[in-house]
Amino acid sequence: MRNAPHLVLFARYPVAGSCKTRLIPAIGAEGAADLHRRLTERTVDVLRQSGAPVTVATTGAPESAFEDWLGGGIAYAPQVEGDLTARLLPFVRRAPVVFFGADTPDLSGDHVNSAIETLATHRVTIGPAEDGGYYLIGMRDSLPQLFTDMPWSTDRVLPETLRRLDALSIEPALLPILSDCDRPGDLAKWPALTR
Repeated sequence: MRNAPHLVLFARYPVAGSCKTRLIPAIGAEGAADLHRRLTERTVDVLRQSGAPVTVATTGAPESAFEDWLGGGIAYAPQVEGDLTARLLPFVRRAPVVFFGADTPDLSGDHVNSAIETLATHRVTIGPAEDGGYYLIGMRDSLPQLFTDMPWSTDRVLPETLRRLDALSIEPALLPILSDCDRPGDLAKWPALTR
């Protein structure tokens, strides 16, 4: 690709009680915030290794707090208020872009590089998640219709995304399936995360 896509990571500042709330019953508010902090740091490191421009879409603290936490060499931009659709749409205009969350412990540099490389031959690339969503989605051009009226946080996200792409006659590149760490039952897959 002529222009490397922007890698956009959506991240909440790790304050106890405000992040990874579905994990609180299993590991407590402090444990959930600490887990989110470590996963976010790990994801930022993986994205940095790609050499593509990285932006952290921030919420929960001022940009300066994120920069103190995650360091320089990457950009920071505040998320707008609203649901996930509202927060994603301003970044769609930056296409080519690849979106990430910070809850995929097995995300590697190979996955990131594959997402970047497949955008050279596909308009859309998707990293499917085991729970029926996706851990990354990238687009070569702005496709806001992939995010509007989406049943977020359900197992219908990926099937609905694929249905919409089919209606647009867009064949996405599909990367390997990975698991997200969102719910207490997910913790058993990565025992080292809670040690």
